[in-house]
Amino acid sequence: MRLTQQTNYAVRTLMYCAANPGKPSKVPEIAASFGMSETHLFKIMKVLVDADLVTTIRGRNGGIVLSKPAERITVGEVVRAAEENFQLAECFNSGRRDCPLIPSCGFNGLLHEALEAFMMVLDSHTIAELAADQSNIRVLLKMDDQVAATA
Repeated sequence: MRLTQQTNYAVRTLMYCAANPGKPSKVPEIAASFGMSETHLFKIMKVLVDADLVTTIRGRNGGIVLSKPAERITVGEVVRAAEENFQLAECFNSGRRDCPLIPSCGFNGLLHEALEAFMMVLDSHTIAELAADQSNIRVLLKMDDQVAATA
């Protein structure tokens, strides 16, 4: 299974916000940090807002903030919000009946078990854990340089 670019950027956006506690994170700064367009980030933000993972703040000093503490946002929660499809095989969770093995296929059950294990691991980790090294994240993403440039 390969996670989509949207999921990767969703996790990174939340890590950015977690590394910027107490302040709204600016869309242009987040987009620049990850080399993505602001338009693409707005699409990701909609997913994160709909899942109640971030809150938007309007106005000159606005931006986005985490809707709850990073310690309470699991990576699994983000993946479920951002991924549209967890279909691991053509016949996985579908009405397809063109395979003659469907009535006695153990592969589909194995894939379900693997997906549950995968999600269990993601559910056991939080955005706070991923963003634990806030000072290094801030340096790598040049967050303090961006703040100085806009001041």
